[in-house]
Amino acid sequence: MARTLSRIGYRLGQSARVAWYASHYLALNRMRGPLVPEGESRPAIKGRVPKWQGVVAQMRALFERDWSNIELGFYRAPAGLVAPSDAVAASLRFFKDVRKVDERRLSRRHSEVLSEELRDRFPRYYLQNFHYQTDGWLSENSAKLYDTQVEVLFAGTAGAMRRQALVPLSQILKGRDQRKLSMLEVACGTGGFVSDVLDNYPKLNVTAFDLSPAYVAEAKARLRPRRNLAIVEGNAEVMPVADASQDVAVCIYLFHELPPKVRKSVVAEMARVLKPGGTAIILDALQTGDTPDFDGLLEVFPIGFHEPYFTSYLSEDFAKLFGAQGFVQTSATPAFLSKTMVFEKL
Repeated sequence: MARTLSRIGYRLGQSARVAWYASHYLALNRMRGPLVPEGESRPAIKGRVPKWQGVVAQMRALFERDWSNIELGFYRAPAGLVAPSDAVAASLRFFKDVRKVDERRLSRRHSEVLSEELRDRFPRYYLQNFHYQTDGWLSENSAKLYDTQVEVLFAGTAGAMRRQALVPLSQILKGRDQRKLSMLEVACGTGGFVSDVLDNYPKLNVTAFDLSPAYVAEAKARLRPRRNLAIVEGNAEVMPVADASQDVAVCIYLFHELPPKVRKSVVAEMARVLKPGGTAIILDALQTGDTPDFDGLLEVFPIGFHEPYFTSYLSEDFAKLFGAQGFVQTSATPAFLSKTMVFEKL
């Protein structure tokens, strides 16, 4: 009976989550302008674009897998819904910003954060309004909006997709003393995955870093101080940890926003910081061919959003990319619009 009630509670919670964020997505579609600006030709889509029934079926499959992972003990059930007052406040911030984003998208403005001052502090490719987002990744306002924006984009499934990276992590840590192991999260954003990790492995030594000072500040505010957690500013091309110091390196939704040359640098850094036998866990967007019915949807994404490196990401050979740095790929597992790849350092 307890198990049945837990399953019912999970389904109700996730259904409410999807309903909340999907309603935001539908409202957003009504508010925004056409996919491409007037006078700009829409590129031909070669791949298949799924019907809504296919999308819903894949969402259901994701939640079934999420619950199965919970039952198998890979990770705990997620926390309940946020307080209504917090959800409403986040919703109001989101909709207040929507028209600014759409105006930016229709005028194709994506370099508002580029300045000579910031070029001295950040890589050139980073100084863009990815997704046409207000302030790029470089303000407190952006950091406050980020989690809601991602959940709206994925209609409430972002948390469930992100949790798929906990499966290989649990397999690595099983039967080992957490206190003697170290995990690095590369580009931790506002700390959502770090929170998931520490909920499940409170004694694991974790270092998380991000290039955005504002997002680092938000992550620190989100997570209470712990002796075994460090959240710092850092560049993935020069990771702020010592050689061969980490047992696991996790990177979520970063590689599709990196130029191809920078991807190579980041993988080389992962090879540097991981111990022999260490593991890199990469969770990112699907690539062409992973779920053929979604291939056309992946082509559409960079048309409606400013994602200048997404098209090259779709065909990136990650087995080859990591293999050049002494890794072997051990798995690649799609889950709705994302997939988890695991690489072991030889």
